[in-house]
Order: sequence, then C-alpha cells, then structure tokens
Amino acid sequence: MEEKGYKKLIVWRKADELAYQVYITAKNFPKDEIYGITSQLRRAALSVPTNIVEGYGRQGRKELKQFINIALGSLAETEYLLDFSLRLEYLTGEGHKKLQDLRQEVGNLLWKFYNSL
Repeated sequence: MEEKGYKKLIVWRKADELAYQVYITAKNFPKDEIYGITSQLRRAALSVPTNIVEGYGRQGRKELKQFINIALGSLAETEYLLDFSLRLEYLTGEGHKKLQDLRQEVGNLLWKFYNSL
C-alpha cells in the first residue's frame, strides 16, 4: 500500500523519529520530573511532527507555512530542553549528541521545506 499525504514527507518521518527517540530517552529521566522537564521536552518534540501534520491538512500553502513556522519554534524549544537536560545530567553526552544530531537534521529539512513553500 502506497503512503499518502504527510507520511510521504521525509521531513515528517525524521520529525516523527525525533519525537519517538525523545519519548524513549525521557523514560530514564528522574520520576520527580514527570510533570517538569520530561513533560515539557516530550510536548516540544511531539509538537514538531504534529504541526507538520496539521499544516499539511490545511487548505493552502500560507497555512502550511504558518504551521511549519510553529514546528520550527518547537524544534528550537526541544534544542534548549535537550541542552538543559544534559546540564542536569539526565542525558549522557552520547545520548545528547544522538538527539541533537537528529534535531539538527530535522531543522535542516524543516527550513528547506519552509523555504520551498
């Protein structure tokens, strides 16, 4: 079965993978952070692919561009929260690098997508 809609977008696939990896990694954060940085980081990371989906479901390029812009903001928030998590030693250097490399890739793809609209 051929994929349709947003699922065929490489940028969405990478953003989805970032959100998934953040969720998996955040399982190891301290339990007392469940309503703090764990929740905030997960929401920020998940906001990237969900805004791509929502924008893709809208009627025109202008609206899609607006949602991609929101996704870029969420990605910046994710970057900060990953860095903060490293400072708190909730992430190892290796774990941080893996997530930041993926975040950078998503950022590059999002900017290309935004500029193509």
